[in-house]
Amino acid sequence: MKVVLYSNEKNRWDEFVQQAKNTNFLFYRDFLEYHHDRFDDFSLMIFDKKDKLLALLPANKTDNTLHSHQGLTYGGFILSPKIKLSVMTEVVKKTKDFLQKHQIKKLIYKPSPYIYHDKPSQEDLLALSQENIKLFKRDIQQVIPLKKHFSYSNGRKHSIRKAKEFGFLVEKSDDFKSFWDILESVLKTQHNSKPVHSLKEIEYLYSLFPKKIELYLVKKDNKLYAGAVVFVNKNVVKLQYVANFDEGRKLGALDFLIDRLIKEFYHDKSWFDFGTSSDKDGINFGLIDQKERFGASGVLCDTYLWDLS
Repeated sequence: MKVVLYSNEKNRWDEFVQQAKNTNFLFYRDFLEYHHDRFDDFSLMIFDKKDKLLALLPANKTDNTLHSHQGLTYGGFILSPKIKLSVMTEVVKKTKDFLQKHQIKKLIYKPSPYIYHDKPSQEDLLALSQENIKLFKRDIQQVIPLKKHFSYSNGRKHSIRKAKEFGFLVEKSDDFKSFWDILESVLKTQHNSKPVHSLKEIEYLYSLFPKKIELYLVKKDNKLYAGAVVFVNKNVVKLQYVANFDEGRKLGALDFLIDRLIKEFYHDKSWFDFGTSSDKDGINFGLIDQKERFGASGVLCDTYLWDLS
């Protein structure tokens, strides 16, 4: 078994991502490299003795710390559908040897939540636990299991009825600029923050992944009231960005949009992911409550620290 740094093997990397059992379009090289100027890439490829790929690790390096990966919501080892626990244990040991030879002292490891796995895929966590990896941070994301029963709160139902009576229409769009103007204004005013992606970046990513990144706008008489960007995977649709004008908020425009996403546009998926609800002050219980009113409940999103020194 050997561990090597990724270098100009895009096709081989992407082919493995496509068939991995815990795959995600975020792991393709085009997505990993759109912000290459911000991160020192240190991604790994792990091969068996026959030069067959067993696992990938999207990662970047800061000083003597490796992150998996700071440019992604989550990452961790990407695994072959056929990998066995005994092999995964060896992958972890070989990775440890490789990182120590490159003077890496710590690995910050954030695996993808289980809802993103095509098959159960937590061999990495058991193998890493044998090397004394420790829980570093625990977050929670709210999700709806779309194949199971779920129900909205009465207040949410009322808001959606009001929006329907007003006559809103939802349209799929590529007008990211109009939505970004709202989004940037809302984030700056309400949270003193800005989107993770710039308008230029999201338009570029959309050009690369038009079936994976989708924009929906809520309008009436050609006036824009609210919008949402969703990231679409095989089994999961993730609500990446949402925003509405004050008038749209009063009329339930965003509730109406989320209802349409859940019950019409993505009803065939297994999970609807609202994402995490943390800010600089910790867990945002108010935001979690808003998501729970759609029938969402919690899935842990953990980060681990592996001390290699």
